[in-house]
Amino acid sequence: MRRGFLALGDSYTIGEGVPEAGRWPVQLADLLRARGIALDAPRIIATTGWTTDELDAGIDAAHAAVPIPTDHALVSLLIGVNNQYRGRSLTEYEVQFAGLLERAIEFAGGEASRVIVLAIPDWGVTPFATQSGRDRAQIATQLDAFNLAAQRMTEARGARFVDTAPVSRERGGEVAMLAEDGLHPSGAMYALWAEAAFPFAERH
Repeated sequence: MRRGFLALGDSYTIGEGVPEAGRWPVQLADLLRARGIALDAPRIIATTGWTTDELDAGIDAAHAAVPIPTDHALVSLLIGVNNQYRGRSLTEYEVQFAGLLERAIEFAGGEASRVIVLAIPDWGVTPFATQSGRDRAQIATQLDAFNLAAQRMTEARGARFVDTAPVSRERGGEVAMLAEDGLHPSGAMYALWAEAAFPFAERH
């Protein structure tokens, strides 16, 4: 029986500013186990600040250190916010995201239905964005475009897209939903993501 869970991403997957138990992949695994679904604790390959190409290189490095199996029960992918933050193009994102999606599917034994992709949250609603004088409307527009592209590619390949963007936009500015840095989500927000991902992951 497959039990492995591989979580690929950036600060949102490693859970910048929250304890390990608060990370959304860890919370999702806990939810699945509570429903009697056998799943290992997630192996997380993610680092704060990573862009799509940096995640790709990070996967290579992690695989060289400890080989990544290709029979995971579940693989998650959440990447792109740092591409947008650094002003990198949508076209570049589409190309690199497509490559990462294929790698995720390979790690799931070629079964795309075992892969879930989470939307990039709108960090423009956070106090950090306000205090740094960022153009919140521009951030929202650009992230919507990134997410639309990711959703289109994900669904075209038969993987599952979890649209966590609306709840992140609606509640992402609340103090309780933020880590101490005023930018990254708190464990409470990650719990909402895990709950949103649960129906998709449960069908893996």
